[in-house]
Amino acid sequence: MSQFSLLIVDDEPDNFDVIETLLSEQDYQLHYAASGQEAIASLDLFNPDIILLDVMMPGIDGIEICRQIKAMSKWQAVPIIMVTALSSKSDLANCLAAGADDFISKPVNAIELRARVHSMLRIKQQYDNIQNLYHIQENTINLLESTLNELRGNLASTLSHELNTPLNGILGTIGWLKDEIEDIEIAQIREILGWAYNSARRLETLTKKFLIYLGLELSASQQHKIESARTQFSASAVEAELTYQAQKVNRSNDLLLTLEEAEIALSERSLSTMLHELIDNALKFSSPETTIKVSSQVVGEMLHLSVQDSGQGMTEEQIAKIGAFMQFERKRYEQQGTGIGLKIVQKIVELAGGEFSITSIYQKETTVHLTLPIVCN
Repeated sequence: MSQFSLLIVDDEPDNFDVIETLLSEQDYQLHYAASGQEAIASLDLFNPDIILLDVMMPGIDGIEICRQIKAMSKWQAVPIIMVTALSSKSDLANCLAAGADDFISKPVNAIELRARVHSMLRIKQQYDNIQNLYHIQENTINLLESTLNELRGNLASTLSHELNTPLNGILGTIGWLKDEIEDIEIAQIREILGWAYNSARRLETLTKKFLIYLGLELSASQQHKIESARTQFSASAVEAELTYQAQKVNRSNDLLLTLEEAEIALSERSLSTMLHELIDNALKFSSPETTIKVSSQVVGEMLHLSVQDSGQGMTEEQIAKIGAFMQFERKRYEQQGTGIGLKIVQKIVELAGGEFSITSIYQKETTVHLTLPIVCN
């Protein structure tokens, strides 16, 4: 920490020399002002942590100077010790009424001076700590408000769309069937019901993701680690799950898997959810016949897992804004979704005691990196 700054205000330079001698063994930076007006003019220059102010001075006395300094919001918290030859209770009361924090009598005693200065510096430090904490809390609150407002905007612009689209699909097909069923052939009915079924499944998937995200956020807010189970990260099982998912969009040949096995501190359900969201995201935002690389490697007591796609990529600003209901370049890339998938993965990894990160080259590739604790037998 930097030196404490002490401003001594006294019309007699010899008195400053005395105080300087008495405090010579202390690591203080001492400054001198010969009058109250000079002291006020030098406050910004010296930025004192304590002011030692002589009461009896020609012109404006120390009590009035104390009152003026304490009237300035910037300097209200700076302790002022009145140095006085006065001893009556009324005189001391006047000092305190002017805003003085303490006083010391002349002739100044070395032990008393050091003790009172030390005491006032401790109070000033506590005040500064409280102010720093206040500013941190204020900044945190502002950040939370900003995040909440951003989340509200994302909810308004994406969630309503994602809910209304499948609902309108279901209601529209059912309504049309209701009105026209007598004139429609059975093959057409099956086709129309297929549309409604797909819309219902889309709505079901969205609802499940939303509930998973809420559960993870609740666990995070309660500072719970949700994972106490252990699961075998099996190369064959992971390959089978990812291949099945890629086959649905005819992209199983795009997968390139290099997997090392380990027993990890994650439930089977959470592992499955995490893998599903990672591959789903890679499939959505990369073109067919481009490679999706999935690799895992044991390093120390952690399993390192990465998923890389050669797709649209993200900017650094977009990576920094990864969160629930956040979508990027929606008009350019019309993939369905709420932007919640990567946030779910991030929450699962963090609650399991691992780490999550993303690296990307815009319009070229994206790699999601994560680590998961290994269960030691």
